[in-house]
Amino acid sequence: MWQDHLTEIIVFTALFLLVSAMGFVAARWRAPKDMAHLDEWGLGGRNFGGWITWFLVGGDLYTAYTFVAVPALVFGAGAMGFFAVPYTIVIYPLVFLVLCRLWSVSHRHGFVTPADFVRSRFDSPVLALLVAITGIVATMPYIALQLVGIEAVLKTMGVTGESTLARHLPIIVAFAILAAYTYQSGLRAPALIAFVKDTLIYVVILVAVLWLPYKLGGWGDIFAAADAKFDASPNPNDGILLNANNQLQYVTLAFGSALALFLYPHSLTGVLASRNRDVIKRNMSALPAYSLLLGLIALLGFMAIAAGVAPLPGATEGSADSNTIVPVLFDQEFPDWFAGVAYAAIGIGALVPAAIMSIAAANLFTRNIYKEYLRRDATPAQEANVSKITSLVVKVGAVACIVFLDPQFSIDLQLIGGVIILQTLPAVALGLYTRWFHRGALIAGWAAGMGLGMWMLYQVSSPTRKHFGGSAFPLEKFGFDTPRTIYVGIVAVLVNLAVAALLTLVLRAAKVRDGGDRTAPDDYFADEGDARVTPGERSDAGAAPEPVA
Repeated sequence: MWQDHLTEIIVFTALFLLVSAMGFVAARWRAPKDMAHLDEWGLGGRNFGGWITWFLVGGDLYTAYTFVAVPALVFGAGAMGFFAVPYTIVIYPLVFLVLCRLWSVSHRHGFVTPADFVRSRFDSPVLALLVAITGIVATMPYIALQLVGIEAVLKTMGVTGESTLARHLPIIVAFAILAAYTYQSGLRAPALIAFVKDTLIYVVILVAVLWLPYKLGGWGDIFAAADAKFDASPNPNDGILLNANNQLQYVTLAFGSALALFLYPHSLTGVLASRNRDVIKRNMSALPAYSLLLGLIALLGFMAIAAGVAPLPGATEGSADSNTIVPVLFDQEFPDWFAGVAYAAIGIGALVPAAIMSIAAANLFTRNIYKEYLRRDATPAQEANVSKITSLVVKVGAVACIVFLDPQFSIDLQLIGGVIILQTLPAVALGLYTRWFHRGALIAGWAAGMGLGMWMLYQVSSPTRKHFGGSAFPLEKFGFDTPRTIYVGIVAVLVNLAVAALLTLVLRAAKVRDGGDRTAPDDYFADEGDARVTPGERSDAGAAPEPVA
């Protein structure tokens, strides 16, 4: 009953209202003369320095879903759940190579989205449209999953009822507040709130990894309890160590997730809001600190085993909601007031990425669908207004995903989202370094990778679903005599690249006309103060092609 959690509810509500107020005030923080411009509303004026960018990007990538789902996976499967740690270590050296170039060319041409860049680089509105749609589709379930974190906290505090409306009403109210201050303040709202969010999470996790092992008898007892649980598990792949059957899935999932992370439009939004190239370089060097935090978060799964935590009942009869593992652990082991702080950290940890994701999806629709196909002469003020409205629609769609779908199914959709967004890698990431690929070949590669990826995902089953039950594809379905599985995204993107490369050779041999390139080599090294363009005053993403020498 909620009466038993009154202190937690009061602390959670107070902190939630505090950050909501900050969200509304953020419109006056570093306020521009005119917010009616995507550079201001959607990218915060492209003027965030090192600290703001660090909190913003970190708050965007390390979400409430991470806070509850990674420990839940470790709780249920053991070592497999730690795949999130190496991929967040591998990613930063990789993206260091591309993000500075993306920031520079976007600064030079006023690009707001990765599809803007693709439109100019390959002179292909169709390819840009595919990149935009892919980004929106991959982002939607990610926004919905932030609700899963909030719902787990609210369920633990006993404030959700039995009926559909009673169960989801607190989430609807929370996201209505989020929608209101995002509409008013744009990217400045999550940027300001990220300071509070990350501070709370660091405090909670550091206290947890010091206090909980002390209460539970030390790390030796914690790992012994986890080992005993997995030894008794009927699944041979469960354990505190990987085995021969799940190592390939672990490696490909970690590497594929690393490649996908900064292809998501919300990840790039925080980067494009940076002031200059040095800010990005410093952040790519400092952001691995969050990976240390993620490793500590994952260990909460083993602590929950040692503490004897049982997940709360799920939405359907006889099911269990594994996402409640961490909130229940905090409820059992922490004083009520500190549990309230921890719940607020999770709840606020959902608001920051959800706001950035909705802004990124709205920018994609506005720049690459509305402006390209519906109103090519749209003014900056009209673009900003359409983005604001679209961000509201995106949030409504995310809430609908939770209300009308089983949240567990939404989690599987997030894994599918990684497979989807990976198909933009040849055009976006490789396009920053080479114009060798033919635009027609990139479209064909996207279609081949997406088609194969969807077919493979359709073949994946789970205990509750016959199709789309996850992203681990059994190699036996390819004719191999092995129980091993592989991450669908890796196979799909390799096929994408192979088709794009082979068809490029064919099209160039047949002398099929390719589009022009409206970027120049030195665009990829432009920096703050570039005399050729002032961000916000020019965007040629939808303009007619310029002559190419």
